[in-house]
Amino acid sequence: MKRLDARTVYLISTAVSTFAFSAAFTTSAVYRYEMAALNPLQLVLLGTMLEGSVFVAEIPTGVVADLVSRRLSVIVGFALIGLGMLLEGSWQLFSTILLAQAVWGVGYTFISGAEDAWLAGELGEERLTAVYLRGSQVAQLAALAGIATNVFLAERMLNLPFFAGGLAHLLLALFLVLFMPEEKFAPTPQEERDTWRAFRATLQAGLGSIRARPLLMTILGISFFYGLYSEGLDRLWQPHFLENAAPPAWNGFSSVTWFGVIQAAVMLVTVVVAEAARRHTEALSPQRMTLLLAGLTGLITAGLVLFGMAGSFSVALGAYMTVAIVRRTLQPLYSAWTNRGIPTAVRATVLSTLGQMDAVGQVVGGPAIGIIANQFGIRPAIILSGIVLSPALLLYRRAFRQTQEAAVAADEPASA
Repeated sequence: MKRLDARTVYLISTAVSTFAFSAAFTTSAVYRYEMAALNPLQLVLLGTMLEGSVFVAEIPTGVVADLVSRRLSVIVGFALIGLGMLLEGSWQLFSTILLAQAVWGVGYTFISGAEDAWLAGELGEERLTAVYLRGSQVAQLAALAGIATNVFLAERMLNLPFFAGGLAHLLLALFLVLFMPEEKFAPTPQEERDTWRAFRATLQAGLGSIRARPLLMTILGISFFYGLYSEGLDRLWQPHFLENAAPPAWNGFSSVTWFGVIQAAVMLVTVVVAEAARRHTEALSPQRMTLLLAGLTGLITAGLVLFGMAGSFSVALGAYMTVAIVRRTLQPLYSAWTNRGIPTAVRATVLSTLGQMDAVGQVVGGPAIGIIANQFGIRPAIILSGIVLSPALLLYRRAFRQTQEAAVAADEPASA
């Protein structure tokens, strides 16, 4: 069977996986908070388990992708994510939901780094920014269908969306088995492969690439703070609305419908913003891209603090939508920015290391945010989530200097 080109497969994969995640998770916090009766600390501990599994598995699975097959790694990852979603929806128990996070967390690590490295290898680095931004647009549109599916199913029973998301991921894995190409990757021949020796060598080369590049060391720090703040937002934003800024009973809208409408609005606006970003950022220098990412990060910080302080639905809605739109716009730009200059042979390992640092931030920050939410309420936990992101702005300042120095160094040999 003839396989499709890499760009097409990436866009289809992005659409289906985003649909599946939206179908499963648009109202997941409502499911966990109301149907499974989890408290704020338990909600955040789900994220700790998820990111703990990412922390343990991220680098080994990244090395496997570099040594064996990035295509195979991505396929296994989507299959595990699907199984994790099916498990979560099956039983409303904290222990079962906790286990589900570990299953799909490991699945995520098979995709993290491997998919980016596969795409960069098949297309070339110079085409990544445009494809990532187009993928972001496709994802927003696919997410709308996922949101509608979620609301339709959750209005009937709050756990049904997890079955839709899990099944979609399993079907995606089957599609990739049939149609995903891998033409520009050469794994180590079986007869030459000493698995553990190759594992150590690739890992050492990947970490050596990070240590030898000051900018990558700075990006490690930025990734940590992105992880540190995110659990408070991801796990508590819906409970914060329910407790402190309740949606109005307008036209009989339930909280499930309101959250679906909010997420749909975020998606639609993000499509427009991503298109503007695609047109104006492709030719940006590394220095200007660094400044743009810093500005977007500052908006997230301010928006989160305002969201936590909000006592009315309208203020909370405006703050949350600002944070969500900026965050979604930042992600593809950040992915393209971090891909620049990484040696092809260790790209998946380096990107997995960056992903692991994000996981470390979530493991460190999640329980602390959850304890604060349990002891003092969700409002101060959300505000603190915004505050702990602010050191990333200082690291972006350092990254800007480093990109300037790299540009000067690159110009000097040309001048000579």
